[in-house]
Amino acid sequence: MLFLLSACATQAGLVKTESDISTLRADIKAAKAGVQEMQKRVDMLDANIQGTVDLQKVLADTGARMDQLTTDLQILQGKVEENNYRLSEFAQKFDDKIYKIGELNARIEELEAKVKAITEKGTAPDQSEKDKKPEARALEPSEAYRAAKDDYDKKNFDLAIAGFQNYLKQFPDTSQADSAQYWIGECYYAKNEFGKAIEAFSRVIKSHPKSGKAPGAKFKIGLSYLNEKNTAKAKEYLHKVIKDHPRSKEATLAKEKLRKMEK
Repeated sequence: MLFLLSACATQAGLVKTESDISTLRADIKAAKAGVQEMQKRVDMLDANIQGTVDLQKVLADTGARMDQLTTDLQILQGKVEENNYRLSEFAQKFDDKIYKIGELNARIEELEAKVKAITEKGTAPDQSEKDKKPEARALEPSEAYRAAKDDYDKKNFDLAIAGFQNYLKQFPDTSQADSAQYWIGECYYAKNEFGKAIEAFSRVIKSHPKSGKAPGAKFKIGLSYLNEKNTAKAKEYLHKVIKDHPRSKEATLAKEKLRKMEK
């Protein structure tokens, strides 16, 4: 009897042990599944972190490239401005050469006329002709332009206006005619005579529509109207600058001015 009871107890213990083992196996399996799930999440986090690092690297590389492009653009802009300055100097020298040639031609014609007169009359020129003093040397185009510009730089605006107007009267077809007309507008703008400034700048646009001074003239017309409290006309000309000359520095200034006007 005792043997049977002992056997039953042992059997029950085995069953319980197997049940515990099964439960433990289930728990282990569940734990493994949990670990695998956690591992997946860790892998995903690692991937996201790596992706973020990669994105940051891409952004950093892009920023560096943009900085380099900006630097290259500034260098190129500097070269363009330098070339424009050299071209301007060359154009002024060419104007001076043309002017000198014109003076020489006039002098030759004058001498030929005197020689012809002497030949026809058969007499030498009278003493009054010999005693006549030579006329004072006239300023060359570049000298006249620089003199007027110097007056502007010294804020002698009335003298500068007279100088540029005289330049345009004497040398209307030279390479700096558009610039002379533009600086007349700047003189009036500096004197707060905005109506006259608008008129002067408008002549730049009308007479020299493809000039490098055209964007600046339109921009200053817009500012002149703004100073006259004519907001509608000011906006009209600022938008013209952006539309007609989108890559000019004046277009950038016009956009900034319009943004401030909208605030």
